[in-house]
Amino acid sequence: MTIGVLREGGKENRVALLPEHIPSLVKKNVSVLIESDAGNSSCASNVEYVDAGAAIQTKEYILNNADIVLKINPPGDDELPKGKILVSILNPLTNTALIKKLAGWNVTAFSLDMTPRSTRAQAVDILSSMATIAGYKAVLVAASKLPNFFPMFMSASGTIRPSRVLILGAGVAGLQSLATSRKLGAVVEVFDVRPAAKEEVQSLGGKFIEVEGAAEDASAGGYAIEQSEEYKKKQQELIQKHAIQSSVVICTAQIPGKKAPILISAKTVEAMNPGSVIIDMAAGSGGNCELTVKDETIIHNQVRIIGNSNYPSKMPADASKMLGTNYINFLDLMIDNEGNLNLDFEDDILSSTCITRDGEIKNDRVREIISLEEA
Repeated sequence: MTIGVLREGGKENRVALLPEHIPSLVKKNVSVLIESDAGNSSCASNVEYVDAGAAIQTKEYILNNADIVLKINPPGDDELPKGKILVSILNPLTNTALIKKLAGWNVTAFSLDMTPRSTRAQAVDILSSMATIAGYKAVLVAASKLPNFFPMFMSASGTIRPSRVLILGAGVAGLQSLATSRKLGAVVEVFDVRPAAKEEVQSLGGKFIEVEGAAEDASAGGYAIEQSEEYKKKQQELIQKHAIQSSVVICTAQIPGKKAPILISAKTVEAMNPGSVIIDMAAGSGGNCELTVKDETIIHNQVRIIGNSNYPSKMPADASKMLGTNYINFLDLMIDNEGNLNLDFEDDILSSTCITRDGEIKNDRVREIISLEEA
């Protein structure tokens, strides 16, 4: 069995495996191929990979010789492991063109962003791992851009009031943002459509903002769902009231497979205090702020709006460490102790994350979306 790790392109600084992850695979008689310089941006050199037991190769060699190819971001046309196994983060609910291409090239593709929300699956839950980093980093960025202190200061020069932070979405990223903001001394309010999040928010020292009448769906696996127009109107009014009183707004609210809900309108931005900061981590799926521009920072009416949905890439060493552990745990489900491939599709994690196999699209939700697109 041979596993290959490709180098990420563009502004991505993470890598799927670090040298520290290699020995556990080597012990199983698994050969590991690393594309040259794949770990440079994550502070891992080619020499360290070789010392750990891997071999450095070109992308072309890996695609031709690896049985399983690991990648973080969706592969480009020159990175498709035709007829092989691909483990990546494919965003299959929106990246349907790629999914059809993978099926056409007979790629057995696993997308780890489709990992089920269960206790057993936590060890391979890449979304939660990366959301932890994103929530932490977003607060540090906000604090560095804000023209105010986060904590309260009392001195001979007077008293500085603590900054007020509003967090939209109490998932993993939102809760980490809450915890980090509180450690820095801010007063924090958190909004979420799920009443079940209230206890977690309060346990971390935040005030929970609740809009009555939220719809819930047990089949959504703990994720937020689309709400009624009446609810959205009440939500908009309440969020605007709290946003204009806040120094920082951190946006994390997303709905899998759908455009992120607009929670901060242009009108709200224009009512915020000059110097305020909005960090929109939902920028990749449209953004929670009406004015967000993906991967850009804009200033509107003296309010800074930062559209960054990939903060984990800003902390590549620890992000890669966490990612690599998730990948290793996932590979343990696929490879036995003798290094043989053992794909058991009765396993709920493998079945949930398998998107294409045997030239077909296997995931029901993805297949339904593609059918609607083609209708």
